Amino acid sequence: QVQLVESGGGLVQAGDSLRLSCAASGSIRSIGTMMWYRQAPGKQRDLVATITSAGITNYADSVKGRFTISRVNAKNTAYLQMNSLKVEDTATYYCNAPVTTTNGAFSDYWGQGTQVTVST
Repeated sequence: QVQLVESGGGLVQAGDSLRLSCAASGSIRSIGTMMWYRQAPGKQRDLVATITSAGITNYADSVKGRFTISRVNAKNTAYLQMNSLKVEDTATYYCNAPVTTTNGAFSDYWGQGTQVTVST
């Protein structure tokens, strides 16, 4: 099996920065596009940023210029650098990725989420 574990969330003030990590572990052969989503209470889960295995990135308009997604393939880890945080960034942030295991299975995996709270 494969596990994705997010970390780095916390309580910060508007204008501050946070760096989230998503570490994949298990019998992994390869990881496809890694994605960060976020979900606030009572709202849908929105796509925040994506990065392909080759390093091509895309961002939601709401975070462009403030957030940076990256990955280190050798560590099976993705990051989300969040700068100039706003109150509206408050949400649970989830990591998602398709993973091929060493036995050839291909499945989509989600982490448990990490809470980001931005206060004034």
